[in-house]
Amino acid sequence: MGPIDYLVVEFPGNRMTGEGLPLLVDLVDRGLIRVLDLQFVRKDEDGTVTGLEIADLDGDGRLDLAVFEGASSGLLGQDDLEQAAAALEPGTSAGILIYENRWAAPFAAALRRGGARMVASGRIPVSDLVAALDAVEATQ
Repeated sequence: MGPIDYLVVEFPGNRMTGEGLPLLVDLVDRGLIRVLDLQFVRKDEDGTVTGLEIADLDGDGRLDLAVFEGASSGLLGQDDLEQAAAALEPGTSAGILIYENRWAAPFAAALRRGGARMVASGRIPVSDLVAALDAVEATQ
């Protein structure tokens, strides 16, 4: 298996347009990722959190996310949903995605066969990257 990652994407005002969905489907179709879990939640103004069903996001009458209906590996539990919901602002919805980076599996297997082991992993937030690039540009 490749590395497993998760994303929690907040949609202010509960506005899910479905614009990113074709890109997600393309990543799956090309074998770059495998969706393990996909869940949607809504956080009401009073803080109440409810799960949302796979739905027609852009209102065109087609179930945009039907391709992912039933995507549930069991990795995403109730405590994970609660943690994700805690990060949300009231009056928003969120998509919670757990996915395997299939592109990395052959690379990771080759490293393991050679005796290598991963000792650290992480992400650089986009805002930090932009700030660092701006700082470099300012010094040139």
